[in-house]
This record gives sequence, C-alpha cells and structure tokens, in this order.
Amino acid sequence: MIGLEYILNLFTIQHIELAEKLGIRKQNINMWVKGRQNIPKKYLPVLEEIFGIERKYFGRELTEIDKLELQKEKLKRDLKPVVNKYEQQFSIGKINDLVKVPIYDKEEMNTIERDIKKAKLVSRFKAALDVVENNPYIETYELMVELLEKVQHETILHKTIEALAHYYEVLPVWVNSEPEQEGFEGEIFEVFDDNNY
Repeated sequence: MIGLEYILNLFTIQHIELAEKLGIRKQNINMWVKGRQNIPKKYLPVLEEIFGIERKYFGRELTEIDKLELQKEKLKRDLKPVVNKYEQQFSIGKINDLVKVPIYDKEEMNTIERDIKKAKLVSRFKAALDVVENNPYIETYELMVELLEKVQHETILHKTIEALAHYYEVLPVWVNSEPEQEGFEGEIFEVFDDNNY
C-alpha cells in the first residue's frame, strides 16, 4: 500500500478533502494513491505539514514497520503524551550501546513502542533466515522457536543466551542482567573451551 493511501485511512480523510486543502482535483489524489503518478515534490512539504508526518512515507510502498511508525505518530498527535522517565537499555543492532528509551504517561504509546520493537525483531529474524538459500542451520532456528514457545520464561534460557552473547562478543562484558551471571558464564565458557567450541 502506498503511504498516502494508508495515511489518509489512518487520519480518516477523504480524497476530496485533501484535494481541496491542496487546491487540486480529486483525480490527482486518486492517481497518487494508486501509484499511477508520483506525488510532485512541491506537495510533499504541504503534506508533511498537514499530517505531521515525514515526507519519505507519502509516496512509497509501506512495510509493516512503516505502518506502525505512522500509527505512533498519529497517537502522538492525538494523545500528546508526556515522557514520564527514560529507561536505559542496551541496544543490539546498528548502535550496540546504551540508549535512553522513553516511558510515556499514556500506555497506548508504550504499547506501540513495544509493537515496533517486536516487528523489527521479526524482520531481523527473517533476514537471518534468508541469509543463504538452503540454510544449513534451519534446524537450529526451529529449536530456537520451539524454546521460545515452550520455555521462554525459564531463567536458564535467558542466562544461557546472554552467556552466548558474551562469549561471541555480541554483548560487551559490562552488560550483565544479574550479579551471578558472571559466575554462570565462567563455568559455561570452561565447557566451551574444553570442547574446542
């Protein structure tokens, strides 16, 4: 779906309403929404101002993450949330460092933030599966999903995954979830080293 169409639906604005605001014919909006014609650059700043949405979203095909980001922007506009506090979390990915995560006074905002984070994780997981066509480790991925479905609340699973992340230096040494984690990891690392892993 083209961004403009999604945004119009999200804001419950009819094509004719937008055409009137832009001083153009409704047919132009229809052409943009159907992807038959690109949105002229001169209208992008106006659209940005009308909706409070970055221009990059209007003319492109949207991903599920884009749609969630747009919902978040609409919620911000409607709810005018206040950041109650910031939590420091270690971010894995492009940054690999501590980041400040806002905690809002409106639970809808916190929920959409979690939904965006989940959607990004799913996207990364899918990309990891698609690295090679005949992935030789597909059974490992199946085991990971099985573990998440059946024992995701078990402490040993979290401790072991964190240990692997430290062992392979995905997480820096100074990022620890619990004080006893270091001792747990020391014992696991001995097993890895003894077996040449």
